[in-house]
Amino acid sequence: MDQVASFAVGSVQVGGPSLVVIGGPCLAESDEICLQVGSTLQSLCQEFGLGYIFKASFDKANRSSLTQRGDGIEVGLERIHRTAAQLGVPCTTDIHLPEQAAQVAPHVDLLQIPAFLCRQTDLLLAAAETGRPVNVKKGQFLAPWDCKNIVEKLTSFGAAGAMLTERGTSFGYNTLVVDMPGLETMRALGVPVCFDATHSAQRPGGQGTSTGGVRESIPAMARAAVAVGVDAVFLECHPDPERALSDAATQWPLDRARELIQQISQVDQARRALPH
Repeated sequence: MDQVASFAVGSVQVGGPSLVVIGGPCLAESDEICLQVGSTLQSLCQEFGLGYIFKASFDKANRSSLTQRGDGIEVGLERIHRTAAQLGVPCTTDIHLPEQAAQVAPHVDLLQIPAFLCRQTDLLLAAAETGRPVNVKKGQFLAPWDCKNIVEKLTSFGAAGAMLTERGTSFGYNTLVVDMPGLETMRALGVPVCFDATHSAQRPGGQGTSTGGVRESIPAMARAAVAVGVDAVFLECHPDPERALSDAATQWPLDRARELIQQISQVDQARRALPH
């Protein structure tokens, strides 16, 4: 695999010698759920030698319906920051508007740009200007090679670091597919690449007022992406996915997190042992 411009997210090196897990609940529903999910994933990552960045959203602004967007930006940000501080790990969340960048950046170590907004120049500029590294989710409508423009924008804006995240490509109605060779195409742009295992299992709008998904496809896609050679895996977990306030169809059950993280760790070790 090509060398990439690695960068630090707190104490975690992205694009370095270790695979990184970016994980947590989809929505920062409560302090209890954030801490339960975060502590479990942190422990597993430590056990299997992986880097860990806590993730949760303070606002689900791009969901199918109006229900359960969150408890507001101030409560959500404090909840995310407090969880990461208690665990002693870096954290990330997504922003949806340019004016949110400066408000969110002091609370997190990595800013995330949602897939639907990946080409919004003003949003990319605002994120880069905070001095935080930026993780951009590739739009479901975008070809892997078209991410070149996103990387060039962030580079020209002086971003402290840039990463691209694959989260599936639209294939007709309510269906996503993952272009595994496309991961190499994205990484050849010189930046680390993350694979979003849980959102790639979605069936967008597939349940009318909510997004459906095929949860059991997550392990196979995650193993395949790690075998290709991604730098990070994005994984949303919940102790009771069916009762989660968002993405109930695709959040991975927390009590099954061990089997999944162990699998991707073993695949990553095997790939790294291959002759170059």
